[in-house]
Amino acid sequence: MSVIDRIEITPELDSWLRETRRYIHMNPELSLDETNTARLVSGHLKELGIKHKTGVGGDGRPFLADPKVLEAAGFQLKPMTGGTGLLATIEGRAPGKTLLIRADMDALPIVEQNDTPYRSTKTGAMHACGHDAHTTVLMGVAEVLNGLRDQFDGTVKLMFQPGEEGSAGALAMIHDGILDDPPVDAALALHVDNEIPVGSIGVAAGTLMANGDVMRVVVHGVGGHAAFPHRAVDPVVVSAHILVALQEIVSREIDPFDSAVVTFGAINSGTQNNIIPASARLEGTVRTFKASVQDHIERRIGEIARGVAESMRAEADVSYLRWYPSLTNDETMSEIVREAATERLGADHVTTLEPTFGGEDFAFVSQKVPSCMFRLGVANAERGITYSVHHPRFDLDEDALAVGVEVMCAAALRYLNS
Repeated sequence: MSVIDRIEITPELDSWLRETRRYIHMNPELSLDETNTARLVSGHLKELGIKHKTGVGGDGRPFLADPKVLEAAGFQLKPMTGGTGLLATIEGRAPGKTLLIRADMDALPIVEQNDTPYRSTKTGAMHACGHDAHTTVLMGVAEVLNGLRDQFDGTVKLMFQPGEEGSAGALAMIHDGILDDPPVDAALALHVDNEIPVGSIGVAAGTLMANGDVMRVVVHGVGGHAAFPHRAVDPVVVSAHILVALQEIVSREIDPFDSAVVTFGAINSGTQNNIIPASARLEGTVRTFKASVQDHIERRIGEIARGVAESMRAEADVSYLRWYPSLTNDETMSEIVREAATERLGADHVTTLEPTFGGEDFAFVSQKVPSCMFRLGVANAERGITYSVHHPRFDLDEDALAVGVEVMCAAALRYLNS
């Protein structure tokens, strides 16, 4: 019997996975505030006797741009180290390769609309991107691999990461040395996917996720009474023109054979219906694959926003920040995952992924070492579990938790003992 054949998801472990995921889901914590989740993970690692370090990483955004520029753009920064991240280490029977396995822990600022026994108990916070499942799966992986540590060579590092949702927590953990001592040779991660049915996974090599940049446009006008708009310069109207004009960059300035996304997710201005405010703020994201397209869009956003504002007697301050890079899966690591999943689930339950415009800060890890992030199917149409991530009704079929542990452990052991 091979070591991979020894992977067993017992009924007790399966029940624990479901219970743990529900607890984390009911108690979501936003980026860089994952204190209780980190405490839960640390307690589990202690019970297993796995040595680990807490207080790893923190706010990675100052590694992406000058803190003064970030603060001027309205970002409220936190310490870059001493945060809620954890790094655990499982040593095998003999020296060998070092594999990093990562899970993110943070929730999103969303009000949950599901009516389930395990819905969020915190108003304005929800695990709408499946990080509760990611954390739970990695805790299960820790238990299984720790029980098999006399069956593999090398070292496994478990990266429990804060701040994936916009705070570049992976980058902060890298700067805290998680890829060193011993040096990491390769890395694995998973992400839930509600377009893949539960019981299956998706994987592919190459660039699978886009560059995810952040933009902010602040329009400065002249406030006044809503009944006398001619005495004011309405920043709301100016912002509307800027928003529409920026949408046309993709449709009219980008080669149709290339691709890009320009999306505004927040528009804020004003306090009352009969007051023209003095300013308005638009916040959005730009997703690209090609560097030349990224360069063009960054330049044109500034030119168009300032030009439209000036033509309407206003001014526009534009901030464009290069944020998460594109995520690229290594060919060898992707094949290891595919083979492991095929062996455990069957070829019919392994799909080939297509590139997506989603962003992911595991990309910072993939820039440093050969990596693979695969997709864990969590959809169940018969139960109505089909809502997209970042939707207030997102949910997942908890049968996927055991599948995630099984495939991740199989891929890890296949890599370490290859």
